[in-house]
Amino acid sequence: MTMVWSGVTGLLLAMGLGPGLIPWLRRLKIGQVIREAGPETHLKKAGVPTMGGLLFLLPLPVVGLLWARGSGEAWALVLLAVGYGLIGFADDYLKVVRRRSLGLRAREKLAGQVLLAAAFVWYAHYALGADRRWLLPFGLPPIAHPGWWAPLVSVLAIIGTANAVNLTDGLDGLAGGSAAIAVAGLAVLLAAQGATAALVVALGLLGGLVGFLRFNLHPARLIMGDTGSLALGAALAGLAVVGQRVLFLPVVGILFVLEALSVILQVASYRWRGRRIFRMSPLHHHFELSGWSEERVVTVFWLIALAGTLLAWL
Repeated sequence: MTMVWSGVTGLLLAMGLGPGLIPWLRRLKIGQVIREAGPETHLKKAGVPTMGGLLFLLPLPVVGLLWARGSGEAWALVLLAVGYGLIGFADDYLKVVRRRSLGLRAREKLAGQVLLAAAFVWYAHYALGADRRWLLPFGLPPIAHPGWWAPLVSVLAIIGTANAVNLTDGLDGLAGGSAAIAVAGLAVLLAAQGATAALVVALGLLGGLVGFLRFNLHPARLIMGDTGSLALGAALAGLAVVGQRVLFLPVVGILFVLEALSVILQVASYRWRGRRIFRMSPLHHHFELSGWSEERVVTVFWLIALAGTLLAWL
C-alpha cells in the first residue's frame, strides 16, 4: 500500500497545487517567452505561465517524508530532482522575470549539473552499491562490477537525459506525457527487482506528472519550463542509476534520444555542409512545419515513447 499511496500523494498534491499556482504565476507575470524563430502557431502560447514543473517537483519531498522516511536512496533521488529543478528555476527566473534572454550562462548551468550528478553518482555507487552489477536490456546477461568507467557513464547519463528532456519540452503535453510513460516503464522494472525505495519516488513522480498533465495538455494552461524538464530528466536517469539500469535509458527514453540527436545532427550538418537536415530542430518542430497538427505530433511521439518502454520490458 505504501507504493500506491506515494503515487496518490503525488497526484493529489499536483492537482491541488495547480488551481493556486497558475493564477499566482500570472500575477507575477511569469509567462512563457516565445522565440521568434519558432513555428508561428506557438505565438499564441506567449504569456502562458511557465515554471509549471513545480507541480510535480514540490510533491516529491512530501512523498519522501511520508512514505520513504529514513531511506537514503529515496532522499538522494529527491535531492537530485530538486537540485536540477533549482538550476532550471534559476534559468527560468532570469529569462522570464529578469528578462535575460539566454537565462543562466551555459557554463554555469553545466557546472551545477555536473556537481549534482557527480555527488549523486558517488553516493549511489559507493554507498548503495549501484555499480555491483549493471542489468542489460533484451535479456542480455548483466555486467558484474562494470569498472572505473561506470561512474563516468552514470554522470553523463544524468546530464544527457536532463538536457534531452529539456529539448523535448516544446509542445503541450509532449515532455510530460512521454516522461510519464518512461517513468512508468522504469517503475515496473524496479518493482520486478524489489527496489522499494526507488519505486516510492518513481510512483510519487508519476502521480505528480499525471496531475501536471491535467493543466498541460493542449491547450496548455501551464508550461513546465526548465524548472520541470531538467528535474524530470535527472530524476528519470537517477532512477535508472540506483536501479542498476543505466543502459536501459536509451531504450526506455528512446524519444528523448531522437530529439537530442535531431539537434546534434542539425547543428553538425549546418556547420560542415551549410545545409539543414530538418526544417527545424528539435524533431517535433520539423513535423509541425511539415503540416502536422500539434496534437498529432504529440500523439505519435507518445507512441514512440511507449514503444521504447515496451522494448525495455523484453
